[in-house]
Amino acid sequence: MTVSQATQEADQPAAPGDTTPREPVNAPSPLEEKVAPVSEVRQEPFDLDSPELYLNRELTWLEFNRRVLHEAQDQRTPLLERIKFMAIVSANLDEFFMKRIGGLKQQDGAGIRNLTVDGRTPRQQIDQCNALVRELETRKEQLLPELHKLLAAKGITISLYDDLPVEERSALRVHYLRNIFPLLTPQAVDPAHPFPFVSNLSLNLLVTLRHPRSVNDAMARVKIPVGAGVPRFIRLKDRDCFVRLEEIMSHNLDLLFPEMEVIACELFRVTRNANTEREEDQADDLLAMIESELRDRKFASIVRIEVISGMDPVHRGRLAAELELDETADVFEVTGTMAMRDLFEIARLDYPLLRDRHHQPVDHPLLQSSRNIFHTIRDAGSLLLQHPYESFTTSVERFLQEAGSDPKVRAIKMTLYRTGGESRIVGLLIEAADNGKQVAVAVELKARFDEAANIRLAERMEEAGIHVTYGVVGLKTHCKVTMVVRQDFDGLRRYLHIGTGNYHPGTARLYSDLGLFSCDKSLGEDATELFNYLTTGYTPKRDYKKLLPAPKLLKKGLLARIQREIQLHGATASGLIRFKMNALEDVDIVRALYLASQAGVRVELIIRDTCRLRPGIPGLSDNIRVISIVGRFLEHARIYSFGNGGKEECFIGSADAMQRNLESRVEVLVPVEAPALIRELGRIFDLQLNDRRNAWEMQSDGSSVQLSPGDEMERRGTHELLIASAEERNRQATRLKRRTTVGINRRNTRA
Repeated sequence: MTVSQATQEADQPAAPGDTTPREPVNAPSPLEEKVAPVSEVRQEPFDLDSPELYLNRELTWLEFNRRVLHEAQDQRTPLLERIKFMAIVSANLDEFFMKRIGGLKQQDGAGIRNLTVDGRTPRQQIDQCNALVRELETRKEQLLPELHKLLAAKGITISLYDDLPVEERSALRVHYLRNIFPLLTPQAVDPAHPFPFVSNLSLNLLVTLRHPRSVNDAMARVKIPVGAGVPRFIRLKDRDCFVRLEEIMSHNLDLLFPEMEVIACELFRVTRNANTEREEDQADDLLAMIESELRDRKFASIVRIEVISGMDPVHRGRLAAELELDETADVFEVTGTMAMRDLFEIARLDYPLLRDRHHQPVDHPLLQSSRNIFHTIRDAGSLLLQHPYESFTTSVERFLQEAGSDPKVRAIKMTLYRTGGESRIVGLLIEAADNGKQVAVAVELKARFDEAANIRLAERMEEAGIHVTYGVVGLKTHCKVTMVVRQDFDGLRRYLHIGTGNYHPGTARLYSDLGLFSCDKSLGEDATELFNYLTTGYTPKRDYKKLLPAPKLLKKGLLARIQREIQLHGATASGLIRFKMNALEDVDIVRALYLASQAGVRVELIIRDTCRLRPGIPGLSDNIRVISIVGRFLEHARIYSFGNGGKEECFIGSADAMQRNLESRVEVLVPVEAPALIRELGRIFDLQLNDRRNAWEMQSDGSSVQLSPGDEMERRGTHELLIASAEERNRQATRLKRRTTVGINRRNTRA
């Protein structure tokens, strides 16, 4: 189906009783403004340096958020999950301005005019991103009233203060006076008081006042104290009716400004740049440098102002001027609810029937018993973990727990990029150190937005006697690796866990990730080299037998294998490349995949968000298919698979095909070599490539078309099928264990 066909279908009225969602997301967008039609791009031979062959990183990431927003629009999605997706898109756009727009503004301010590979300057990217963001925000604002009506039908209401009965408004006023009022600090805005500091992502009231004995207006700013135990949505007693905190505050300003006439009360919000990194190699103390960066971020330049619809134009202009922004480009008008990321509060309400079916991760089939986990790994050779379908607690956390208490374990080494505030991981490492194990952890202090948490964790571990290092200067340590050194019957043996996701129990329930347990000797030797590199930074003559680490070997390894697939195609078997990742941005990888397609190699890509490659261009990429899976869980696993002339080669790991991952981070891909595990990875590819519920197929112009199920079986998406598959594996293992136990008991009885 072409984009135009999909758009035409979306414009058709639904048949009576037809609940299939009509997809409006394929309308022309800013992404298409700089993308030439395929007929204009086609040329012989293709110039692989031509900007028209590459899509823009920022715009394709925003297109991903269009797909996420569709989950909130889709009537097949349970109601509170739709609210959740609204909050996710809002949080994503906040981070987009903090990280991506902030960085582009720095480039533009520095006078950088270099073109991206797709032919855009920083200013062009900012303008086109702003246009697409405004479109997404409009869609959100149009959808929210519909969701409010559906919530109200289920007994959940978000009401305006003025619509409440007098007694409920009185109760809210009392609650406000007792629980909110003491937290407020009104700040005057006048010639004697410079415009106050406005913190990042804070909600604020700009209040215009007049004293009865004065003809001049005064202004004040009041921060809305959301957070630290204060919810945005205040619940009325005895029913699930909520009122936004700013509504309550704005209707009780007489308590804050007694005897003053309130002329206007207008809501606004700012977003600050999060790009405040300094040069590591010039820092005497990395920890102190990161702490200084966090202070800088607090006061970083503002990149966006959101104002409530209908704000006085004079006030709007003054805000923009005071905060040093362009009123036309950088001020975003919001109709309805500002800061929709706070809808997470509503999405968490306890209404099981308005959510996805409850999912409880099952135990990996080989980890159901209480048998020593190291014996299980040793006997199996390797185990593939699939989160969140299989439990993180009974696999990864158990691995660390048993390592800490096993008297034969001598050492534990681990990389830590992100982990939760309530995570057991750090506690288990401290317990291991208390038990006399040698524990070494490479902590990445510069994990964006987790810097402060990682500093606290690093200090806590150091106080417990753990050897803490901060990785290699100039490179983020993004790989997810744990090595346990154990005294086995035949000498020291190294047991490994290498994963695609962080050691974070919270995201292990929400992100779709993979992990590998192994005690392979060569992998153990490679992991030792890796940890020695992380603790010293010394790179000469490191010999890796199986691992593909970045930045030294990973990119070269991927390019070499793509080239090998081209050479093997047609000689012994049809070439096949299958990649699954979050993002495909590296230009060299994209060029190599174009060449593979031109050589006849079939290329199947499952790319969650950013994708520079344009599939389906005749003569260039007509052998390439790109899909994106958007559903219940966030797709986060990275798999790289090569047909290899019939001897399939598969890797999993932490690295996306992005220049930063391949050239500026410490990453690791690990080979999955057991035939049964390779088949399991192939099954994941097959399920997602054949998904008709959660899959979107990318068009050559960068837009995506959601695929439609043809029958009842196809109405089940990837995530639902993988949940069912994990549960079935678990049941089979339980039945086998039961039969084995019965057999043993019978033999003992006969004996």
